[in-house]
Amino acid sequence: MSFAGTGRPTTVSPAVDSNAMPAPTGTVAHAPIDLALLEGHRKELTGYCYRMLGSAFEAEDAVQETMVRAWKGSDSFEGRAAVRSWLYRIATNVCLDMLRGRQRRALSMDMGPANRVDGFNFATLPEHAWVQPVPDSRVVPADGDPAEVALARESIRLAFVTALQRLPARQRAVLILREVLRWQATEVADLLDTSVAAVNSALQRARATLAAASAEEGPRAAVDAGQQELLARYVDAFERYDIDSLVALLHADAVMSMPPYHFWLKGPADMAAWLSGAGIGCKGSRLVSVAANGGAAFGSYRVDPAGGHAPWAIQLIETSGDRIVGHHNFLDTSLFAFFGLPAHLP
Repeated sequence: MSFAGTGRPTTVSPAVDSNAMPAPTGTVAHAPIDLALLEGHRKELTGYCYRMLGSAFEAEDAVQETMVRAWKGSDSFEGRAAVRSWLYRIATNVCLDMLRGRQRRALSMDMGPANRVDGFNFATLPEHAWVQPVPDSRVVPADGDPAEVALARESIRLAFVTALQRLPARQRAVLILREVLRWQATEVADLLDTSVAAVNSALQRARATLAAASAEEGPRAAVDAGQQELLARYVDAFERYDIDSLVALLHADAVMSMPPYHFWLKGPADMAAWLSGAGIGCKGSRLVSVAANGGAAFGSYRVDPAGGHAPWAIQLIETSGDRIVGHHNFLDTSLFAFFGLPAHLP
């Protein structure tokens, strides 16, 4: 799938592979690099670009551009660097180009204090203002070393990706390459055409920024049996729209956000008032489980007056211990196809 600069799917094309991709017009077809080998790096590159850009749509865009540039430049690749390093160099340059002159993506909680329940005024912000969710299937390896898979999930947590957006673009690249991908400082310096001292300095500044943002704290992916049981109770309460049972599952400092609405709530009382008031349209909803940002997520379908249930939001549910601490609702129905969710429920 390829994506235009709008951040939304516009055309569907085959994945890059050695059989399907034609030579660009005006060039001579030669392939010193196996295109299937390039394609084998797509998932990890998508994860890297997502951490850099904060948008799954833009990450796919960036990786597609990386593959095209790599294919077109394959004749100049002389093998002095590994193909993987070469691809990361291209992907980094693509991301830096995309980030140039752009405001950072964020979540509602970074944009001001919590709102009052009666303060909702339908104000929205454009798509490029928000950190967007990503399906685990697009960025987390399906198998491999368990520690690496766990690190991949941890490093796409919504809180962590949001905190990354606070960093200048090159610092962001340095921190991801060094701390998440475990590259050596010499490798990062070579990729960024800079010195090891500059890489170490950028890493130190990036760490300080994340520490100030408390990015190393916060919820973790729901993995143990207790948290799975908590999520099952949440689904049951939400689908029955039992507000009392929902409130009992919330942490005292739980937050609810609803991008693209410039509005968020804090605390069980306000969240309950919203769900039983302005949010009552969610009554009768159905939830379909997906995996996103290293944790639990659901496609939320509202009752369709014409019959069945229609897509409404992608919910990311963050947990800590035996309570829900984050209830993030991304009201963007174009995400449903991206997550492989059905367009309608009977």
